[in-house]
Amino acid sequence: MIIPLAPVVISSLRERVYDYLKEAMQGRHLCPGETLDLKALEAEIGISRTPLRDALLQLAAEGFVEILPRRGVRVTALTLGRIRDHYEILAALEGTALRNGAGRITPQRVERMDALNQQMRDALLRDDFDGFYSLNLEFHECWLELSHNEELKRTVRILKQRLYDFPRNPGFVKEWEESSTEEHAKIVALLRAGDVQAAADFVRDVHWSFAVQEPFIRRYYAALFEKEIKE
Repeated sequence: MIIPLAPVVISSLRERVYDYLKEAMQGRHLCPGETLDLKALEAEIGISRTPLRDALLQLAAEGFVEILPRRGVRVTALTLGRIRDHYEILAALEGTALRNGAGRITPQRVERMDALNQQMRDALLRDDFDGFYSLNLEFHECWLELSHNEELKRTVRILKQRLYDFPRNPGFVKEWEESSTEEHAKIVALLRAGDVQAAADFVRDVHWSFAVQEPFIRRYYAALFEKEIKE
């Protein structure tokens, strides 16, 4: 009698392929706009079509790749329109998460946010963008982790990866990061004053506002937009 593999084994293989493909995108081995050679990927990873297909379906659902009927699978490229849409969604979700966490934002948590923001400023003085970025994520997690909405947190995580990690821009706009720490300081000040509603509005209407951040966005993604215009 043949005993079928346990579902966890199949799932684990799909997850490993998923992680492999995301690392390849982050490291620019698979580039935005590139059409994937599925047979070559199967041979390179040493897998059958099924776990590759399942991993690609998950990546497509999260926006990292596009499945094109009769044309294959393409790594999703950021466009100005996609960035605008991502900012609009992040503005709504992070503002909602902060507003819903009002009763659980303690003075200790606010002081933690202030300390993280100072560490971000220190990272900028060292031109340590990787350190800055990690601290920035941690700053936002100070209120996101309070949310009981797992789908909200998952969506926020994926959208931030789409914007900043796949692939990671090797440079950064220092003035943007400095402006971001000033905005963080405003959020901290509003929370210290107990005005969570105003802090949530600021997150939505300023910190994650595409209109407010657009000059910096255009500088950060300058090469991307030049390519978009030419195409």
